[in-house]
Amino acid sequence: MEAPAAPQGPAEPLPAVEITVTSPDQMRELGRTLAKLLRAGDLVMLTGELGAGKTTLTRGLGEGLGVRGAVTSPTFVIARVHPSLGDGPPLVHVDAYRLSGGLDEMEDLDLDVSLPESVIVVEWGEGKVEELTDDRLQILIHRAVGDTTDEVRHVTLTGIGERWAAADLSVLAV
Repeated sequence: MEAPAAPQGPAEPLPAVEITVTSPDQMRELGRTLAKLLRAGDLVMLTGELGAGKTTLTRGLGEGLGVRGAVTSPTFVIARVHPSLGDGPPLVHVDAYRLSGGLDEMEDLDLDVSLPESVIVVEWGEGKVEELTDDRLQILIHRAVGDTTDEVRHVTLTGIGERWAAADLSVLAV
């Protein structure tokens, strides 16, 4: 008789990749480049202050994935689905800013149903969607706050789980 498998604990974060972005165009390009690494079943969590560039990065992801429709902030509709124009996965873009609860409150979005065949990007998802999968890419975008016109953003990408252990995020730092 075979012993039962040991329960899996939370996946440990892998070494982070840090990138400095100096313009919205560079943030979009980062999204386009990152899209080449994404596949159906990927969950990407974006964290950053208002105006940090989360939607700009997602716009680039949409362009790189070749999806239909303009990627704009889904703040008031909570989620938008952008079908693929080719044979790639659709992009599900979620803005959890207005949601105060965890995964329970997000259940109506059926993200668990969409995840296997889609790339799901969740802005403001920290503490709300981690339970969807053990494998996720966390992206923290830091910008100077206050009265500033500084366009510099410090982007930290951290892969979590087996899926991201095999991915080479360092190609994004070029």
